[in-house]
Amino acid sequence: MKIRVGDNVIVQTGKDRGKSGIVSKIYLAQEKVLVEGINAKTKHVKGRDGVPGDRTEIFVPIHVSNVAVVDPKSGGPSRVGYLVDAKGAKTRIAKKSGQAITKAVAKKEAPKKEASKKEVKKIKA
Repeated sequence: MKIRVGDNVIVQTGKDRGKSGIVSKIYLAQEKVLVEGINAKTKHVKGRDGVPGDRTEIFVPIHVSNVAVVDPKSGGPSRVGYLVDAKGAKTRIAKKSGQAITKAVAKKEAPKKEASKKEVKKIKA
């Protein structure tokens, strides 16, 4: 799959056609991508223990064939190609303009740190 987390993509088919967003997660086995702000669904949550029910908006994955990377020059959809330089380094390029696609920046969350016994004692004191 040539689309990476952090890529700016544009939707080519479906109800969100023409909208663009950033890829936040990739599901390789299903060949789907989760794009922020695209393919919204309404989830109905049942009320429990005095908490009222609610309808929340969630974003569901979209098939990778329905999105294309945004060309950095024209702003339209483009396919992704690779250019190998003399040193052997691969660079992703937009096929439409030939310009390099900026490296995808993954949003990595810091791992959750569990409080040690000493820190728990300090907090309680």
